[in-house]
Formats: sequence, structure tokens, C-alpha cells
Amino acid sequence: MATNGKKGVLLVNLGTPDGPNRSAVYRYLKQFLLDPRVIDYPWLARNLLVRGIIAPFRSGSSSKLYKMLWTEEGSPLKVYGEKVAEGVQEILGGEYVVELAMRYQNPSIESAIKNLLRMQVSEIIVFPLFPQYASATTGSVHEEVMRILSRQDTIPNVKLVNSYFDNESMIDIFADNARQFSLDSYDHIIFSYHGLPQRQLRKGDFTGSHCLEKENCCQSLCLSNQFCYSAQCHATTRAIAEKLELRPEQFTTSFQSRLGPEAWAQPYTIKTIEKLAEQGAKRLLVFSPAFVADCLETIIEIGTEYQEEFEEMGGEKVDLVPSLNDDPRWIKAVAEMVAEWG
Repeated sequence: MATNGKKGVLLVNLGTPDGPNRSAVYRYLKQFLLDPRVIDYPWLARNLLVRGIIAPFRSGSSSKLYKMLWTEEGSPLKVYGEKVAEGVQEILGGEYVVELAMRYQNPSIESAIKNLLRMQVSEIIVFPLFPQYASATTGSVHEEVMRILSRQDTIPNVKLVNSYFDNESMIDIFADNARQFSLDSYDHIIFSYHGLPQRQLRKGDFTGSHCLEKENCCQSLCLSNQFCYSAQCHATTRAIAEKLELRPEQFTTSFQSRLGPEAWAQPYTIKTIEKLAEQGAKRLLVFSPAFVADCLETIIEIGTEYQEEFEEMGGEKVDLVPSLNDDPRWIKAVAEMVAEWG
């Protein structure tokens, strides 16, 4: 008779430095940016760029931002992740073993997988905490999991969650979080997602004739762009906007956190803010639905840096819609998705 072992659940987010100091930030940036799925340059060019320029020069300025972000509990991304993992474990019960991991730094994917294997799980459900698929995020998590498991003599069943950009529970929570604001009091609403180089977006188009080749190529999902990060972001925007009964002219989908001079997914969030300021906008409301937990890119980049820049342009207020964080409804949604895929 077959033995029904426990099911392992691996919740994986991007990562965070071990501390808000320069050396910890340097280690994080180096590991993160040396990933060939993140900076997809040839090995030598990537190493020279990351080790010689980006990590040494950005670690100092980035550590100052992380000090602004850090709480008594630690990095919000990790703190929220731990609370979500604990909550999912409580909901799923003893038939599951839930582990939190970070793609970069700690707790590592390798240590989490070792913990699951020690518990003799019969399968592992890999759940990246990225609603929209991108090679640089979900793809990298999947590759790292398979790399680690490939060294094991015995490999359990593995299920890889690809995306859940249109999950109804997630959409409902984002919409409910926005309802704490008086939506009609804002001149415009921005849905700001982490950006990706256009070069990487094109790689997701198996046909080679759709991505950035057709007008409004990301405005609807089809077979050609089913794995397109930008198209999935636009789909998330449409779903939230529909819940809030927003008119098309009330909102814009844009992309932030551009690194380097090459073209990334557009429009850029900062350029969108500049354009709105030029048009006389005074109050903006910003979602960031690529992040299931508030972090440097939301709390600091949007909540602080964009606020300061908007004021310099003549604007008054940039309000940030809170992310899903450790909302009990989000924890329940994750548990339900895990159970469904498991």
C-alpha cells in the first residue's frame, strides 16, 4: 500500500538583505544581479557590470534606503512573508509543511528544501510570491528549485505555480484596500508595476511577431502573449479597475524601478507622474500589484521618492494603496490556491 506523505509548500519571494548595512546590501545586490535571468548579458559582461560597477556603487546609497525601510522586526518583505507562511500552515494543517524562502539571501531556497526533505514530504508545491510571471522572478525561482533538487538522489513530485495575476481573491483585496481612500478625490490613479527590459519581454513571445510588434500588444491576453509579464500586469489592472468601476481615463498602467539606459517596459511611472503634473494634477493614488508585500519599491520608491518628486513638479500628494502584506484574506487566498494546485 502506498504511503501518503505530507505535502511540502515552498513560498518564495525575491529576497532582502540580511541587514540594512552596506556589506549586507552588497551581498544581496551581487547575488541578485548576477542571476543570468535578471541581467541576461553574457557571463563576462554581467560580472564586470555587477561586481565592478553596480554592487560597489549602489550598495552605499541602497543601504541608506534600507535603513529608512527597516523596522524593529526587520525587513517588511521578510516579516510579512513569515506571517503569511505561519498563517498558511495554520489553515492547511498537519497534512502540509510550509516553508518560506527567498530567491536571494535568507532563508535560502536550498535550506527550505532541505527542511522539507527532512520532513519526508511526498511532493513539493512551489509557490512564488509573484502574481505575474516573469523569467527574472518566477522563472528564476523555478530554475533554482530544479537545480537544487537535481542534486538529490530521490526527487519528490514537484508542482510549479506559474502565475495568478487574475486570482479573484487577490483582486478583491487590492480593490478593498483602495476603498479606504476617497477615489473621486484623486486626479488620476496609477497602477505601477516593477519594470523589465523590453529585451526580456520579447523573449516571452514564442512567435516573435507579437510582442512590441503590434499596436497595444499587451492590452489583451492571447496565445502569443500568455506568458508576457506586461500583458499579465495589464490584465491585473483591468480586473482591479473593473472591481472599482473605474473609467479608462481615470487610470494608467506604468512601470517603475528601471535600471540602466536601455528601453524597459513603458510607460515609465516617473514619466507618467511628470506628465500628470504638467497637466495640473495635484493628487495621485498609486497601486503596486506586482508586490504582494510592501517593500523598498513601494514604501520608499513610491511613498517617499515619488512623493518628493511630485511635490517638486507642483503636485501635492501621492498616496500608496497598501499591498496584501499579512492580510488574513490574502493568507486564506494563498492557502486556497495551494490546496487547489496540490
